[in-house]
Amino acid sequence: MTRIPLIAGNWKMYKTGTQAVAAAKQLADLADGVNGVDIMIAPTALSLPLVAAALGKDSRIRLGAQNIYPGKEGAFTGEVSAEMIKDAGADYVIIGHSERRQFFGETDESVSSKIRAALDAQLIPVMCIGETESQREADKTFFILDKQISDGLKGFDLEELDSLILAYEPVWAIGTGKTAGPDQVKEVHGFLRNLIKEKYAEALAGKIRILYGGSVKPGNIKELMRLEDVDGALVGGASLNPEDFNKIIRF
Repeated sequence: MTRIPLIAGNWKMYKTGTQAVAAAKQLADLADGVNGVDIMIAPTALSLPLVAAALGKDSRIRLGAQNIYPGKEGAFTGEVSAEMIKDAGADYVIIGHSERRQFFGETDESVSSKIRAALDAQLIPVMCIGETESQREADKTFFILDKQISDGLKGFDLEELDSLILAYEPVWAIGTGKTAGPDQVKEVHGFLRNLIKEKYAEALAGKIRILYGGSVKPGNIKELMRLEDVDGALVGGASLNPEDFNKIIRF
């Protein structure tokens, strides 16, 4: 089955609204004419509607949020719901990023509730999973990934997961400059695809896109994208510079 690659840029807590609009416009110009790849950027929640308005509905570049709160509405000071994110112009939402797990107490259970909220709002969830350095050294990589998927997707049926995207991000490679070697990435992505086949169905395993995230740069994207089960990338720091991100998009 042919899977269209997705190159997603997570802008994290960078760029004011003005800076985000300028960068998005520059990226749109640079990426003009690129075919055969889906492009997504995830600015901050404050910048999201500004970037959406600047790019317009017909832009090749789609937008995502970096997080959501699972409730639809209520007395949850400071939180933003999936419906609000959808209304602001997003099509995607990143859920369970390692930084959310590390700094904000995100759990597999909260990931599950956020995926449910995203699907209810017709957002495409990008579910992040990955092991820490100590877990890899203890040879627990596959155990951790199995648990994150089993608990994070508990209670979902096959049809509900039709739009799900997985993003494997070895935590030890996030923002460190380290990148998992090709053999490591190939092994993990192959394991994940087979896991989805075993837990759900061969059809979903063949369709689901599995992104790699972990210090992706213009210099290593080609090598990563040559791997059989790598269907794109979740890019952090290198996505902040439109020229660098454009090079990654044009892998």
